[in-house]
This record gives sequence, structure tokens and C-alpha cells, in this order.
Amino acid sequence: MQRDELGDLIGFLAVAEERSFTRAAARIGTSQSSLSHTIRRLEERMGVRLLTRTTRNVAPTEAGEQLAQTLRPAFNEIRARLDSITALRKKPAGAIRITSSRHATETILMPAAMRLMADYPDIMVEISIEGRLTDLVAERYDAGVRLGERVEKDMIAIKIGPELRMAVVGSPDYFARNPKPATPHDLTQHVCINLRLPTLGGLYAWEFEHNGRPLNVRVDGQFTCNDAPMIVRAAVNGLGLACLPDDQFDDLIAQGRLIRVLEDWCPPFPGYHLYYPSRRQVSPAFELFVEALRTRG
Repeated sequence: MQRDELGDLIGFLAVAEERSFTRAAARIGTSQSSLSHTIRRLEERMGVRLLTRTTRNVAPTEAGEQLAQTLRPAFNEIRARLDSITALRKKPAGAIRITSSRHATETILMPAAMRLMADYPDIMVEISIEGRLTDLVAERYDAGVRLGERVEKDMIAIKIGPELRMAVVGSPDYFARNPKPATPHDLTQHVCINLRLPTLGGLYAWEFEHNGRPLNVRVDGQFTCNDAPMIVRAAVNGLGLACLPDDQFDDLIAQGRLIRVLEDWCPPFPGYHLYYPSRRQVSPAFELFVEALRTRG
């Protein structure tokens, strides 16, 4: 393979993944016109159209998608092996890309990442905060962080956080106007704050368990939000009952600004896990990041 042929493939994969000549050109450090010429040259050499172009969108054709699926794991393997070569340097270096939820990022990832970057100035960490489940390989992430019960079976999963518990809370003002629920069934008589799930766009069904028997309850109320801190604020302001991981409320409960109910119905469940494809060869920088997560404190 000639050098320009390899460069053409790199350029094509960038456009196929970014779905934009502008973003792809910025990613590989070239101009849009040069990248457009690269794609035309590759299509002429292969004798097949690889991209569909409109004024608003760029998308791979069927042939282009097949080529991208062929190139992606090969280039990922090359990148991983190049990263491993940096282990020969005195100072570990490299970039780490992680997809995670906001809660996991704030409570677990950021403290570990700050320690790692302070100790190893040549290691770069990028965290993308998302609620949806992400295709790590297709979107070029090194790993993701999700709850243990949501990690796919073909992934390597490493526990990086303690067990979690949900908590149902309300403000003193709210309970001055309404009786405390004795069981989750009573929630149908209460004003509750709904959480809009970022994955499928549905509303979170509050999950409970008692004596080993699970119970999900659909709640109603005036306010719905997809942001946990805003839900906490709404609960403090008396807009209704809220249900989130209990560490979101700890300080406010201790200050008496929120009151916890239904605690016996909220047992612990598996906490956050770092996960990545079992076939992926990890870099030295990534190994250091995993170690920082394991020894967090």
C-alpha cells in the first residue's frame, strides 16, 4: 500500500465517522478542499461511491459503511499498539476518551482524572457526559462508565464504585401539607417529580424492592426534568417528592432541608463499573487510569 493510499483511507474514515467534511478536516489537520479531493481519488481508485453528499449531510453508502467497518478495528489496533510503544518512554503519555453519566463523572471519574493528570502531565483525559448507552468502538471511546447491571456481557467490566441506593425525599414544607407515604403504592396519591431518561426519552419508573420482591411505580406530578441537580432543587423548593441516588441528597437531609421516606424499600444495587471491549488492547495510559480509579480515595 502506497503512503497516499493509507492517507486516503484515514481521510475517508474521518469523514464517515464525523459525517462532516468540516469536522473531519479539523480532526486530521487538513483543508476541506484537500479532503474532498482525497475522497474523490479514493472513490475513483475503488470504482464505487463511498459517500452520499447533500448540502446538509454526509453519510456513507452501503459500500462506504462496509469499508468503514473494515478500517475501524484495524486503525484502533494500530492506535493501541502505538500507545503501547509510548510505554518505553520515561513518562507515560497518551489520550484517554471516556463516556460516562454526569453522576459517575462528578463522584468517581473527575477525582481520579485530576490525580492522574497531576502525576502524569503527558496524559490527556477527555470525558463525554452522556446518558445514552454508547457504541465504544464506533465512536472511538477507550471505555465507558455505567451501572453494573447495565454493562453488556461481552465487555470487560471493572467495579470502580460502591453499591448505590435510591432515596425518596421531600421537603418539610411538602410534608407539612401531605402525609408521608408508608409504601410505594401511596405514591399515586402524591405529587412527584419525574426524571426524563436520556436513553429512550421515557420517564423513569421508580424502582423499589421489599423482602426480595421488586416493585416499579409510575408517578405523576407537575414537574419533569432530565437533570438530577435541577430535580434536587425542585424537591428542596417543595414541588414534590423526588427519587435519585441517595448521595444526591445526603447533605440536604443532614441539614433538615429534605426528609427521606420509604427507606426500607430502597435496598442497595450494583454501583458504577468501567467497561471496555474484551478484544481491545489497552494502552499504558489507560492502565494507569484504571489503577487511579481502583485506588481512589
